[in-house]
Amino acid sequence: MAAAIALFDEHGYDETTVAEIAERAGLTKRTFFRYFADKREVLFGGSEELRRRWLEAVAAAPAGADPLTAATAGFDPVAAMFAERHEFARIRARIIAANPELQERELIKLQSLAGSIKTALAERGIAEVAAILAAQAALTVFHVAFARWAEQDDPAGFRQLMDVSLDELRSVIVPQPRRAVVG
Repeated sequence: MAAAIALFDEHGYDETTVAEIAERAGLTKRTFFRYFADKREVLFGGSEELRRRWLEAVAAAPAGADPLTAATAGFDPVAAMFAERHEFARIRARIIAANPELQERELIKLQSLAGSIKTALAERGIAEVAAILAAQAALTVFHVAFARWAEQDDPAGFRQLMDVSLDELRSVIVPQPRRAVVG
């Protein structure tokens, strides 16, 4: 992964070949394909771990949790997963932003995760529409916070950014009364 990310960052995703990645990593192409189906998967290889951690947290949320609280229960384990991956995340974000094919793949992976969260919420007895809305909201908060986190220099700040983004979402959904302007 490190070899691929470095090459993608140095030469661009499209210009980097599997052969170059394997050579940089000291592997054969055949060995590369034992770990990854293609070079895109280097960038998306952690998605199953992300899904597993998030869904375990949704399942473990308190029985009386409202849909959004249950859906966002995955924030703690997800933030822990990324705690040591800040530099990787920053480079990965740049690579994906520069490539429309990878942007599409990212959105597909995120929507797949949203579908899994929705299913986990439905298994908790949450009505389908509420489960869809909560899953999509939680994923949107995650996505916005991740983009913010990848742009800043605080590797430990991801969890806090999820809370800030969730508060901002709530302020949009339930607008606060305007204060009278004096003067």
